[in-house]
Amino acid sequence: MKTLNEQKIPALYRIIPGMGLLQAGKRGTGLFYLLSFVAFFLLLALRFDLFVISIRSLVTALALILVSPDNFRQIFTPELLEFWIAAIYILLVPVLLMIYSVRSYKKALAEKNGGSSGELSLWQLGLRSFRKNPIPVIASLVIFILYSVAFLAPFLAPFSPFDQQDFLVTAYRQPLTRIEALVLAQKRQSMIPLRTGDDQASKLTNSLIEDAQRLKSRNRDYALKFVDSFRIDGATVFYRQGIRERNIPISSLKLQGDSGQQPLVVKRTFLLGTDQYGRDIFSRVLYGSRISLSIGFLVVLISVTLGTVIGVSSGYFGGWVDNIMMRLVDVLIAFPALFLILIIIATFGNSIYLIVITLSFTGWMGVARIVRAQVLSLKEQEFILAAKSLGLSNLRIIFRHLVPNALTPVIVAATLRIGSIILTEAGLSFLGLGVQPPTPSWGNIINEGRDSLLNHWWISTFPGVAILTTVVCFNLIGDGVRDALDPRMRN
Repeated sequence: MKTLNEQKIPALYRIIPGMGLLQAGKRGTGLFYLLSFVAFFLLLALRFDLFVISIRSLVTALALILVSPDNFRQIFTPELLEFWIAAIYILLVPVLLMIYSVRSYKKALAEKNGGSSGELSLWQLGLRSFRKNPIPVIASLVIFILYSVAFLAPFLAPFSPFDQQDFLVTAYRQPLTRIEALVLAQKRQSMIPLRTGDDQASKLTNSLIEDAQRLKSRNRDYALKFVDSFRIDGATVFYRQGIRERNIPISSLKLQGDSGQQPLVVKRTFLLGTDQYGRDIFSRVLYGSRISLSIGFLVVLISVTLGTVIGVSSGYFGGWVDNIMMRLVDVLIAFPALFLILIIIATFGNSIYLIVITLSFTGWMGVARIVRAQVLSLKEQEFILAAKSLGLSNLRIIFRHLVPNALTPVIVAATLRIGSIILTEAGLSFLGLGVQPPTPSWGNIINEGRDSLLNHWWISTFPGVAILTTVVCFNLIGDGVRDALDPRMRN
Protein backbone atom coordinates (compact mmCIF):
# COMPACT_ATOMS: atom_id res chain seq x y z
CA MET A 1 0.00 0.00 0.00
CA LYS A 2 1.20 3.47 -0.89
CA THR A 3 1.04 6.10 1.77
CA LEU A 4 -1.08 9.21 1.32
CA ASN A 5 1.97 11.37 0.68
CA GLU A 6 3.29 9.00 -1.98
CA GLN A 7 -0.05 9.10 -3.77
CA LYS A 8 -0.08 12.89 -3.80
CA ILE A 9 3.44 13.31 -5.21
CA PRO A 10 3.61 12.76 -8.98
CA ALA A 11 6.13 10.29 -10.34
CA LEU A 12 7.91 13.17 -12.11
CA TYR A 13 8.96 14.55 -8.72
CA ARG A 14 10.81 11.31 -8.00
CA ILE A 15 12.62 11.42 -11.35
CA ILE A 16 13.86 15.02 -11.37
CA PRO A 17 16.52 15.46 -8.66
CA GLY A 18 15.31 17.62 -5.79
CA MET A 19 11.61 17.77 -6.64
CA GLY A 20 10.69 14.93 -4.31
CA LEU A 21 12.77 16.43 -1.52
CA LEU A 22 11.04 19.78 -1.97
CA GLN A 23 7.70 18.06 -1.51
CA ALA A 24 9.00 16.05 1.45
CA GLY A 25 10.03 19.19 3.30
CA LYS A 26 13.79 19.13 2.68
CA ARG A 27 13.81 22.56 1.06
CA GLY A 28 17.54 23.35 1.11
CA THR A 29 18.71 19.92 -0.06
CA GLY A 30 16.00 19.62 -2.69
CA LEU A 31 16.71 23.10 -4.07
CA PHE A 32 20.43 22.30 -4.33
CA TYR A 33 19.80 19.08 -6.25
CA LEU A 34 17.31 20.80 -8.54
CA LEU A 35 19.57 23.77 -9.30
CA SER A 36 22.56 21.48 -9.87
CA PHE A 37 20.61 19.31 -12.29
CA VAL A 38 19.33 22.37 -14.18
CA ALA A 39 22.85 23.86 -14.36
CA PHE A 40 24.35 20.67 -15.78
CA PHE A 41 21.48 20.32 -18.24
CA LEU A 42 21.87 23.92 -19.46
CA LEU A 43 25.63 23.50 -19.89
CA LEU A 44 25.09 20.29 -21.83
CA ALA A 45 22.56 22.06 -24.06
CA LEU A 46 24.84 25.06 -24.66
CA ARG A 47 27.95 22.95 -25.33
CA PHE A 48 26.25 19.98 -26.95
CA ASP A 49 28.49 20.23 -30.02
CA LEU A 50 31.65 19.97 -27.93
CA PHE A 51 30.12 17.15 -25.91
CA VAL A 52 29.31 15.14 -29.05
CA ILE A 53 32.80 15.71 -30.48
CA SER A 54 34.39 14.71 -27.16
CA ILE A 55 32.43 11.46 -26.93
CA ARG A 56 33.07 10.68 -30.60
CA SER A 57 36.80 11.33 -30.24
CA LEU A 58 36.89 9.14 -27.12
CA VAL A 59 35.28 6.24 -28.99
CA THR A 60 37.65 6.80 -31.92
CA ALA A 61 40.65 6.86 -29.57
CA LEU A 62 39.61 3.57 -27.94
CA ALA A 63 39.25 1.96 -31.36
CA LEU A 64 42.60 3.38 -32.46
CA ILE A 65 44.31 1.98 -29.37
CA LEU A 66 43.13 -1.49 -30.39
CA VAL A 67 44.08 -1.06 -34.06
CA SER A 68 47.27 1.02 -33.92
CA PRO A 69 48.61 2.08 -30.48
CA ASP A 70 51.61 3.83 -32.06
CA ASN A 71 49.39 6.23 -34.03
CA PHE A 72 47.39 7.00 -30.88
CA ARG A 73 50.53 7.90 -28.91
CA GLN A 74 51.59 10.30 -31.66
CA ILE A 75 48.24 12.12 -31.62
CA PHE A 76 47.30 12.02 -27.94
CA THR A 77 47.53 15.33 -26.08
CA PRO A 78 46.54 16.33 -22.53
CA GLU A 79 43.96 18.68 -24.05
CA LEU A 80 42.10 15.69 -25.51
CA LEU A 81 42.08 14.02 -22.10
CA GLU A 82 40.65 17.19 -20.53
CA PHE A 83 37.67 17.17 -22.91
CA TRP A 84 37.08 13.45 -22.31
CA ILE A 85 37.06 13.95 -18.54
CA ALA A 86 34.67 16.91 -18.90
CA ALA A 87 32.29 14.89 -21.09
CA ILE A 88 32.25 11.98 -18.65
CA TYR A 89 31.81 14.32 -15.69
CA ILE A 90 28.88 16.17 -17.24
CA LEU A 91 27.13 12.81 -17.71
CA LEU A 92 28.13 11.12 -14.46
CA VAL A 93 27.34 13.85 -11.92
CA PRO A 94 23.64 14.34 -12.86
CA VAL A 95 23.13 10.57 -12.69
CA LEU A 96 24.71 10.41 -9.25
CA LEU A 97 22.66 13.42 -8.13
CA MET A 98 19.51 11.69 -9.35
CA ILE A 99 20.30 8.44 -7.53
CA TYR A 100 21.23 10.20 -4.31
CA SER A 101 18.22 12.52 -4.41
CA VAL A 102 15.86 9.56 -4.85
CA ARG A 103 17.43 7.81 -1.87
CA SER A 104 17.28 10.99 0.19
CA TYR A 105 13.65 11.52 -0.83
CA LYS A 106 12.64 8.01 0.27
CA LYS A 107 14.46 8.45 3.56
CA ALA A 108 12.89 11.88 4.17
CA LEU A 109 9.45 10.51 3.30
CA ALA A 110 9.91 7.63 5.72
CA GLU A 111 10.92 10.03 8.50
CA LYS A 112 7.97 12.29 7.70
CA ASN A 113 5.56 9.36 7.96
CA GLY A 114 6.92 8.42 11.38
CA GLY A 115 9.28 5.69 10.23
CA SER A 116 12.47 4.89 12.08
CA SER A 117 15.82 4.55 10.42
CA GLY A 118 17.25 2.53 13.32
CA GLU A 119 20.27 3.32 15.41
CA LEU A 120 22.59 5.76 13.68
CA SER A 121 26.33 5.17 13.43
CA LEU A 122 28.97 7.66 14.52
CA TRP A 123 29.47 8.87 10.95
CA GLN A 124 25.72 9.26 10.37
CA LEU A 125 25.40 11.26 13.56
CA GLY A 126 28.33 13.41 12.47
CA LEU A 127 26.81 13.98 9.02
CA ARG A 128 23.48 14.96 10.55
CA SER A 129 25.23 17.38 12.90
CA PHE A 130 27.27 18.79 10.01
CA ARG A 131 24.11 19.50 7.99
CA LYS A 132 22.64 21.51 10.85
CA ASN A 133 25.45 24.06 10.59
CA PRO A 134 24.67 26.29 7.58
CA ILE A 135 28.11 27.91 7.23
CA PRO A 136 30.17 24.74 6.50
CA VAL A 137 27.32 23.42 4.35
CA ILE A 138 27.45 26.54 2.18
CA ALA A 139 31.25 26.25 2.07
CA SER A 140 30.88 22.64 0.90
CA LEU A 141 28.55 23.74 -1.89
CA VAL A 142 31.07 26.37 -2.98
CA ILE A 143 33.84 23.74 -3.06
CA PHE A 144 31.59 21.44 -5.09
CA ILE A 145 31.03 24.27 -7.57
CA LEU A 146 34.77 24.99 -7.75
CA TYR A 147 35.67 21.37 -8.42
CA SER A 148 32.87 21.10 -11.00
CA VAL A 149 34.27 24.19 -12.71
CA ALA A 150 37.72 22.59 -12.70
CA PHE A 151 36.43 19.40 -14.35
CA LEU A 152 34.24 21.28 -16.83
CA ALA A 153 36.78 23.99 -17.68
CA PRO A 154 37.10 22.88 -21.36
CA PHE A 155 33.34 23.36 -21.79
CA LEU A 156 33.08 26.55 -19.74
CA ALA A 157 36.10 28.41 -21.10
CA PRO A 158 35.25 30.52 -24.18
CA PHE A 159 38.87 30.47 -25.38
CA SER A 160 41.90 28.28 -25.06
CA PRO A 161 44.05 29.51 -22.14
CA PHE A 162 47.12 29.55 -24.41
CA ASP A 163 45.69 31.60 -27.29
CA GLN A 164 47.55 34.86 -27.92
CA GLN A 165 45.00 36.57 -30.11
CA ASP A 166 46.26 39.69 -31.92
CA PHE A 167 47.70 41.11 -28.71
CA LEU A 168 48.09 44.56 -30.30
CA VAL A 169 44.31 44.77 -29.99
CA THR A 170 43.47 42.38 -27.15
CA ALA A 171 46.30 43.07 -24.66
CA TYR A 172 45.37 44.62 -21.30
CA ARG A 173 41.66 44.81 -21.97
CA GLN A 174 39.44 45.53 -19.00
CA PRO A 175 36.73 43.11 -17.82
CA LEU A 176 33.56 42.92 -19.94
CA THR A 177 35.32 44.38 -22.98
CA ARG A 178 33.78 43.51 -26.35
CA ILE A 179 36.12 43.48 -29.36
CA GLU A 180 35.23 43.18 -33.03
CA ALA A 181 36.86 40.47 -35.11
CA LEU A 182 36.90 39.84 -38.85
CA VAL A 183 36.17 36.23 -39.82
CA LEU A 184 38.75 34.85 -42.24
CA ALA A 185 37.55 32.74 -45.14
CA GLN A 186 40.38 30.26 -44.78
CA LYS A 187 39.64 27.50 -42.31
CA ARG A 188 41.96 26.67 -39.46
CA GLN A 189 44.77 24.35 -40.42
CA SER A 190 45.45 21.28 -38.33
CA MET A 191 48.79 21.30 -36.54
CA ILE A 192 49.13 17.54 -37.15
CA PRO A 193 49.21 16.44 -40.82
CA LEU A 194 46.57 13.97 -41.90
CA ARG A 195 47.62 10.42 -42.73
CA THR A 196 47.57 9.06 -46.26
CA GLY A 197 46.07 5.67 -46.89
CA ASP A 198 42.72 3.93 -46.92
CA ASP A 199 43.37 1.40 -44.18
CA GLN A 200 41.35 1.39 -40.95
CA ALA A 201 44.19 2.82 -38.84
CA SER A 202 44.62 5.83 -41.15
CA LYS A 203 40.89 6.57 -41.17
CA LEU A 204 40.67 6.42 -37.38
CA THR A 205 43.82 8.55 -37.04
CA ASN A 206 42.50 11.25 -39.40
CA SER A 207 39.14 11.28 -37.63
CA LEU A 208 40.84 11.76 -34.26
CA ILE A 209 43.10 14.52 -35.65
CA GLU A 210 40.10 16.42 -37.03
CA ASP A 211 38.13 16.06 -33.78
CA ALA A 212 41.14 17.20 -31.77
CA GLN A 213 41.41 20.31 -33.93
CA ARG A 214 37.69 21.04 -33.49
CA LEU A 215 37.97 20.70 -29.73
CA LYS A 216 41.05 22.91 -29.59
CA SER A 217 39.28 25.66 -31.55
CA ARG A 218 36.00 25.22 -29.59
CA ASN A 219 34.38 23.94 -32.82
CA ARG A 220 35.09 27.21 -34.64
CA ASP A 221 36.36 26.31 -38.08
CA TYR A 222 37.26 29.86 -39.10
CA ALA A 223 40.08 31.95 -37.67
CA LEU A 224 39.44 35.44 -36.32
CA LYS A 225 41.39 38.67 -36.74
CA PHE A 226 40.68 41.12 -33.90
CA VAL A 227 40.64 44.77 -34.97
CA ASP A 228 40.11 48.15 -33.38
CA SER A 229 38.34 49.45 -36.48
CA PHE A 230 38.08 48.75 -40.19
CA ARG A 231 36.85 50.30 -43.43
CA ILE A 232 36.15 48.96 -46.90
CA ASP A 233 37.71 50.55 -49.97
CA GLY A 234 36.72 48.67 -53.12
CA ALA A 235 38.01 45.11 -52.91
CA THR A 236 40.29 45.85 -49.96
CA VAL A 237 39.55 46.03 -46.26
CA PHE A 238 41.74 48.38 -44.24
CA TYR A 239 41.88 47.65 -40.54
CA ARG A 240 43.69 49.11 -37.57
CA GLN A 241 45.41 47.13 -34.81
CA GLY A 242 46.82 49.44 -32.20
CA ILE A 243 49.02 52.00 -33.96
CA ARG A 244 49.37 49.86 -37.09
CA GLU A 245 47.07 50.05 -40.09
CA ARG A 246 47.01 47.12 -42.47
CA ASN A 247 44.89 45.84 -45.33
CA ILE A 248 43.59 42.53 -46.56
CA PRO A 249 41.71 41.55 -49.74
CA ILE A 250 38.01 41.23 -49.11
CA SER A 251 38.13 37.84 -50.81
CA SER A 252 40.21 36.57 -47.87
CA LEU A 253 37.34 37.28 -45.50
CA LYS A 254 34.10 35.44 -44.95
CA LEU A 255 31.24 37.56 -46.31
CA GLN A 256 27.76 38.07 -44.96
CA GLY A 257 25.28 35.98 -46.91
CA ASP A 258 25.92 34.15 -50.15
CA SER A 259 26.17 37.22 -52.36
CA GLY A 260 27.04 39.88 -49.80
CA GLN A 261 29.93 42.33 -50.11
CA GLN A 262 30.24 43.09 -46.40
CA PRO A 263 32.73 41.09 -44.36
CA LEU A 264 31.34 38.97 -41.58
CA VAL A 265 32.12 40.59 -38.23
CA VAL A 266 31.69 38.93 -34.84
CA LYS A 267 32.16 40.32 -31.35
CA ARG A 268 33.89 38.49 -28.55
CA THR A 269 33.46 39.40 -24.88
CA PHE A 270 36.35 39.02 -22.45
CA LEU A 271 34.50 38.52 -19.19
CA LEU A 272 37.44 39.09 -16.82
CA GLY A 273 39.65 41.02 -19.21
CA THR A 274 42.94 39.99 -20.82
CA ASP A 275 46.62 39.92 -19.87
CA GLN A 276 49.67 41.40 -21.59
CA TYR A 277 49.59 38.72 -24.29
CA GLY A 278 45.89 39.08 -25.07
CA ARG A 279 44.97 35.82 -23.33
CA ASP A 280 41.53 35.59 -21.77
CA ILE A 281 41.80 35.83 -17.96
CA PHE A 282 38.48 34.03 -17.43
CA SER A 283 39.66 31.00 -19.40
CA ARG A 284 43.03 30.99 -17.64
CA VAL A 285 41.44 31.20 -14.18
CA LEU A 286 39.14 28.29 -15.05
CA TYR A 287 42.02 26.16 -16.29
CA GLY A 288 44.18 27.28 -13.38
CA SER A 289 41.60 25.88 -10.96
CA ARG A 290 42.37 22.39 -12.28
CA ILE A 291 46.02 22.72 -11.30
CA SER A 292 45.53 24.33 -7.89
CA LEU A 293 42.59 22.18 -6.75
CA SER A 294 44.02 18.91 -8.05
CA ILE A 295 47.41 19.56 -6.44
CA GLY A 296 45.72 20.33 -3.12
CA PHE A 297 43.61 17.15 -3.24
CA LEU A 298 46.41 14.83 -4.39
CA VAL A 299 48.96 16.17 -1.92
CA VAL A 300 46.58 15.79 1.03
CA LEU A 301 45.52 12.32 -0.12
CA ILE A 302 49.13 11.10 -0.38
CA SER A 303 50.35 12.79 2.81
CA VAL A 304 47.35 11.63 4.86
CA THR A 305 47.74 8.06 3.61
CA LEU A 306 51.46 8.03 4.34
CA GLY A 307 51.02 9.69 7.74
CA THR A 308 48.24 7.27 8.71
CA VAL A 309 50.29 4.20 7.79
CA ILE A 310 53.37 5.42 9.69
CA GLY A 311 51.36 6.65 12.68
CA VAL A 312 49.40 3.39 13.03
CA SER A 313 52.54 1.27 12.66
CA SER A 314 54.45 3.36 15.17
CA GLY A 315 51.70 3.46 17.78
CA TYR A 316 50.58 -0.17 17.48
CA PHE A 317 53.92 -2.00 17.38
CA GLY A 318 55.87 0.38 19.64
CA GLY A 319 59.41 -0.49 20.69
CA TRP A 320 62.19 0.06 18.18
CA VAL A 321 59.67 0.61 15.36
CA ASP A 322 58.18 3.53 17.29
CA ASN A 323 61.61 4.95 18.16
CA ILE A 324 62.91 4.89 14.58
CA MET A 325 59.77 6.34 13.02
CA MET A 326 59.30 9.07 15.59
CA ARG A 327 62.94 10.14 15.38
CA LEU A 328 62.52 10.40 11.61
CA VAL A 329 59.43 12.52 12.18
CA ASP A 330 61.33 14.74 14.62
CA VAL A 331 64.14 15.32 12.10
CA LEU A 332 61.76 16.17 9.24
CA ILE A 333 59.63 18.47 11.40
CA ALA A 334 62.75 20.33 12.57
CA PHE A 335 63.94 20.80 8.98
CA PRO A 336 62.32 23.86 7.29
CA ALA A 337 59.79 22.47 4.81
CA LEU A 338 60.00 25.40 2.40
CA PHE A 339 63.79 25.20 2.35
CA LEU A 340 63.62 21.47 1.59
CA ILE A 341 61.12 22.12 -1.22
CA LEU A 342 63.39 24.76 -2.74
CA ILE A 343 66.38 22.38 -2.61
CA ILE A 344 64.46 19.58 -4.34
CA ILE A 345 63.10 21.88 -7.05
CA ALA A 346 66.50 23.47 -7.65
CA THR A 347 68.13 20.02 -7.91
CA PHE A 348 65.63 18.11 -10.01
CA GLY A 349 63.78 20.91 -11.82
CA ASN A 350 60.18 22.00 -11.42
CA SER A 351 57.21 20.11 -12.79
CA ILE A 352 53.67 19.44 -11.60
CA TYR A 353 54.50 15.86 -10.63
CA LEU A 354 57.60 16.90 -8.68
CA ILE A 355 55.60 19.57 -6.83
CA VAL A 356 52.96 17.00 -5.82
CA ILE A 357 55.59 14.51 -4.63
CA THR A 358 57.60 17.17 -2.79
CA LEU A 359 54.62 18.68 -0.98
CA SER A 360 53.30 15.20 -0.13
CA PHE A 361 56.52 13.97 1.46
CA THR A 362 56.99 17.17 3.48
CA GLY A 363 53.49 17.28 4.98
CA TRP A 364 52.77 13.86 6.50
CA MET A 365 54.58 14.27 9.82
CA GLY A 366 51.76 16.05 11.63
CA VAL A 367 49.24 13.43 10.54
CA ALA A 368 51.57 10.66 11.72
CA ARG A 369 51.81 12.19 15.19
CA ILE A 370 48.02 12.63 15.43
CA VAL A 371 47.34 9.03 14.37
CA ARG A 372 50.02 7.66 16.69
CA ALA A 373 48.47 9.44 19.66
CA GLN A 374 45.04 8.03 18.79
CA VAL A 375 46.39 4.50 18.37
CA LEU A 376 48.28 4.62 21.69
CA SER A 377 44.96 5.41 23.35
CA LEU A 378 42.87 2.92 21.37
CA LYS A 379 45.11 -0.14 21.62
CA GLU A 380 44.55 -0.31 25.39
CA GLN A 381 40.77 -0.35 24.98
CA GLU A 382 38.75 -3.50 25.74
CA PHE A 383 37.69 -4.18 22.15
CA ILE A 384 41.32 -4.28 20.97
CA LEU A 385 42.29 -6.60 23.82
CA ALA A 386 39.31 -8.79 22.95
CA ALA A 387 40.39 -8.92 19.30
CA LYS A 388 43.90 -9.97 20.33
CA SER A 389 42.54 -12.67 22.64
CA LEU A 390 40.50 -14.07 19.74
CA GLY A 391 43.71 -14.52 17.77
CA LEU A 392 43.02 -11.94 15.06
CA SER A 393 46.00 -10.94 12.94
CA ASN A 394 47.71 -7.60 13.38
CA LEU A 395 46.63 -6.44 9.92
CA ARG A 396 42.98 -7.19 10.67
CA ILE A 397 43.14 -5.42 14.02
CA ILE A 398 44.80 -2.38 12.41
CA PHE A 399 42.53 -2.00 9.37
CA ARG A 400 39.31 -3.26 10.93
CA HIS A 401 39.42 -1.69 14.38
CA LEU A 402 42.20 0.88 14.80
CA VAL A 403 42.17 2.86 11.55
CA PRO A 404 38.37 3.49 11.41
CA ASN A 405 38.38 4.73 15.02
CA ALA A 406 41.42 6.96 14.46
CA LEU A 407 40.14 8.73 11.33
CA THR A 408 38.17 11.51 13.04
CA PRO A 409 41.14 13.84 13.74
CA VAL A 410 42.73 12.81 10.44
CA ILE A 411 39.71 14.01 8.45
CA VAL A 412 39.71 17.30 10.30
CA ALA A 413 43.44 17.75 9.69
CA ALA A 414 43.04 16.86 6.00
CA THR A 415 40.27 19.39 5.35
CA LEU A 416 42.26 22.11 7.09
CA ARG A 417 45.48 21.20 5.25
CA ILE A 418 44.05 21.41 1.73
CA GLY A 419 43.80 25.18 2.04
CA SER A 420 47.41 25.51 3.20
CA ILE A 421 48.62 23.28 0.35
CA ILE A 422 46.83 25.46 -2.21
CA LEU A 423 48.47 28.52 -0.66
CA THR A 424 51.90 26.83 -0.76
CA GLU A 425 51.50 25.87 -4.43
CA ALA A 426 50.32 29.39 -5.27
CA GLY A 427 53.32 30.84 -3.45
CA LEU A 428 55.77 28.57 -5.32
CA SER A 429 54.15 29.46 -8.65
CA PHE A 430 54.23 33.14 -7.72
CA LEU A 431 57.99 32.84 -7.12
CA GLY A 432 58.44 31.06 -10.46
CA LEU A 433 59.29 27.73 -8.79
CA GLY A 434 55.94 25.99 -9.25
CA VAL A 435 53.85 25.40 -12.35
CA GLN A 436 55.66 26.95 -15.28
CA PRO A 437 54.02 29.24 -17.87
CA PRO A 438 52.22 29.05 -20.20
CA THR A 439 50.39 26.39 -18.15
CA PRO A 440 48.03 28.48 -16.02
CA SER A 441 47.75 28.19 -12.26
CA TRP A 442 46.35 30.74 -9.87
CA GLY A 443 49.82 31.50 -8.51
CA ASN A 444 51.60 32.19 -11.78
CA ILE A 445 48.64 34.25 -13.08
CA ILE A 446 49.05 36.51 -10.05
CA ASN A 447 52.78 36.64 -10.75
CA GLU A 448 52.15 37.73 -14.34
CA GLY A 449 50.09 40.69 -13.16
CA ARG A 450 52.18 41.88 -10.22
CA ASP A 451 54.20 44.40 -12.26
CA SER A 452 51.07 46.13 -13.51
CA LEU A 453 48.85 45.74 -10.47
CA LEU A 454 47.88 49.41 -10.23
CA ASN A 455 47.05 49.97 -13.89
CA HIS A 456 45.77 46.49 -14.78
CA TRP A 457 44.37 45.21 -11.51
CA TRP A 458 42.17 42.48 -12.98
CA ILE A 459 45.06 40.18 -13.94
CA SER A 460 45.99 39.40 -10.33
CA THR A 461 42.71 40.20 -8.60
CA PHE A 462 40.49 37.42 -9.93
CA PRO A 463 42.89 34.48 -9.29
CA GLY A 464 43.58 36.03 -5.87
CA VAL A 465 39.85 36.04 -5.11
CA ALA A 466 39.67 32.40 -6.25
CA ILE A 467 42.49 31.42 -3.87
CA LEU A 468 40.90 33.36 -1.00
CA THR A 469 37.50 31.76 -1.58
CA THR A 470 38.91 28.24 -1.80
CA VAL A 471 41.09 28.48 1.29
CA VAL A 472 38.36 30.09 3.41
CA CYS A 473 35.80 27.45 2.34
CA PHE A 474 38.13 24.56 3.15
CA ASN A 475 38.89 26.06 6.56
CA LEU A 476 35.17 26.48 7.26
CA ILE A 477 34.57 22.87 6.23
CA GLY A 478 37.36 21.74 8.55
CA ASP A 479 35.82 23.65 11.46
CA GLY A 480 32.40 22.18 10.65
CA VAL A 481 33.75 18.62 10.47
CA ARG A 482 35.56 19.09 13.79
CA ASP A 483 32.38 20.31 15.48
CA ALA A 484 30.25 17.59 13.88
CA LEU A 485 32.53 14.75 14.97
CA ASP A 486 32.93 16.10 18.51
CA PRO A 487 30.13 14.68 20.71
CA ARG A 488 30.38 17.70 23.04
CA MET A 489 29.38 20.05 20.18
CA ARG A 490 26.20 18.19 19.20
CA ASN A 491 22.78 19.29 20.28
